[in-house]
Amino acid sequence: MRIAATCRLALALALLSSCSVGPNYKQAPPIPAPLAFKEPAPPNFKEAEAEGWKQSQPGDAYLKGKWWEVYNDPALNALEEQVSISNQNVLQAEALYREARATVPAARAGLYPTVTSAPAISTTGVGSNAAGTTTAASAGGVTRSSFNLPAAASWEPDIWGNIRRSVTAAATSAQASAGDLENAKLLYQAQLAEDYFDLRGNDAETALLTRTDASYQEYLTLTRNRFNGGVASDLDVAQAEAQLYGVEAELIDLGVARAQFEHAIAILTGKAPSELTIPSETRAALPPAVPVGVPSQLLERRPDIAAAERRVAAANEQIGIAMAAFYPNLTLNGSVGLEASSLLKWFAWPARVWSVGSQLSETLFDAGRRKAVVAEERAAYDAVAAQYRQTVLTALQQVEDNLAALRILEGEAAKLQDTIQAADRALTVSSAQYTAGTANYLTVITAQATLLNAQVSAVTLETRRLTASVLLIQALGGGWNSSDLPAEKSLAAAK
Repeated sequence: MRIAATCRLALALALLSSCSVGPNYKQAPPIPAPLAFKEPAPPNFKEAEAEGWKQSQPGDAYLKGKWWEVYNDPALNALEEQVSISNQNVLQAEALYREARATVPAARAGLYPTVTSAPAISTTGVGSNAAGTTTAASAGGVTRSSFNLPAAASWEPDIWGNIRRSVTAAATSAQASAGDLENAKLLYQAQLAEDYFDLRGNDAETALLTRTDASYQEYLTLTRNRFNGGVASDLDVAQAEAQLYGVEAELIDLGVARAQFEHAIAILTGKAPSELTIPSETRAALPPAVPVGVPSQLLERRPDIAAAERRVAAANEQIGIAMAAFYPNLTLNGSVGLEASSLLKWFAWPARVWSVGSQLSETLFDAGRRKAVVAEERAAYDAVAAQYRQTVLTALQQVEDNLAALRILEGEAAKLQDTIQAADRALTVSSAQYTAGTANYLTVITAQATLLNAQVSAVTLETRRLTASVLLIQALGGGWNSSDLPAEKSLAAAK
């Protein structure tokens, strides 16, 4: 009868496990997301939108996460493929995700009973002078043996939902860690692309200065010939030499930056700097066409935003866990086993032992500790929600910044081309006048410096436009989507 009563009590209380105290998380905190970006998309970006290159139409490399393939650079593609598998920071984020994932089945195990067993064999000897020893056994004492095979079970029904909330909190934290992993990949892939385009910009500037060096060599030869013929002064020769040597010094200095960019790319691919050599190459390139979309899409396309939102959900569960501490805890205990004085009697029916019981515990006084913990968790939730909103606002700023950069730099590039054409014409005219003897060499030097500065600015501007496009793609999420986050059920499955 006692066993039946205990079982009925356990069943009745276990049915209460469908209850759950605390707030239920329904949606992310509201954010001030505008209907459209302030900055207009560049013309080629608008064309991409018109062609229907959107999230609902997968198939392009950008939408598969391989956004770097839109630059059509095989060398860049090969380097980017190594980031996800060799970059140590990415591997660290991947390990942290696996660690967070392992906490989910660990928390879920709390929903089930714990079964333990501790078999024991012991032998005890009692001497002949021990108190209570019989006269017949007094000559040699008494030896007793004990053979125990127990099994015990303990279960705490999740009456108030604190264990289920712990499972949900662990799952949402693991999803946030998965978002961190994808964000780390995107971050270092974008950083590699920036370094790569800076390196290619360095190559382009090196090629430009090499051509300029050859041109200045010709001017120096011309000036020396004129000096030898008595037409030009030694000042003209000195000015031509200074112009040439200055370019050669700049050309040498470019090697420092190139080596640093190459070393940085090697580290991003998980290699030592000595293991990677990137051949020099110059390729004229413009920012690729990438769809911008609307601000609300950032909530689904940015892994850092998805991670921040999942942390809000986890913080919400912590409030419910803290509130469950106000309610009593039920623990059900049971044990069964065999106990005998010899192995032959171990499996006999009289050797059986068992017990069953329950315990209900409640904190009667804690000086306001539980109330303070709930207030603490609510404040933590507000802090995480504010961080989520800030992450969204920062994402909006990054998109606007790089849209503005692409728009403004496009206009600047057009003006620079006009500047280069005018400077080239000025150099042609001044060179002809100097050769004819109607202008001094300072006019030529001025025209040369103006043209070179404009050409270097054009190369630098091309690099800036490419890196701005990389940063825009990164700000847009690099083709990632929140649907790629692992589901809670898959996280709960132990592996």
